[in-house]
Amino acid sequence: MAAMDLQDLVRRRLWEARLSVHAASRRARGAIAPEVIERLGRSRGRAFISPQLAGHLARALDVPENRVRRAAGLPEVPDPREDVPTGPHLRLVSSKG
Repeated sequence: MAAMDLQDLVRRRLWEARLSVHAASRRARGAIAPEVIERLGRSRGRAFISPQLAGHLARALDVPENRVRRAAGLPEVPDPREDVPTGPHLRLVSSKG
């Protein structure tokens, strides 16, 4: 099941960010070849990535590393940003002033 989750993540993020596999490889600073990213996105069987590759793939897809690790079935790493509160930072502007 993890292979399909990883495939779905790669395909969805490439589509959402409108990235080519070559652009994603450049985002990872060349640590992952475009052919590898393409193969991860279209693999029908098993797709295995190493824990070291997870960080580079996360950078290529512009997602947190733990998201890639969950999709690949790897153990998560401590993330100091997970306790940072997020929310909609909206400011309402009235038409009167």
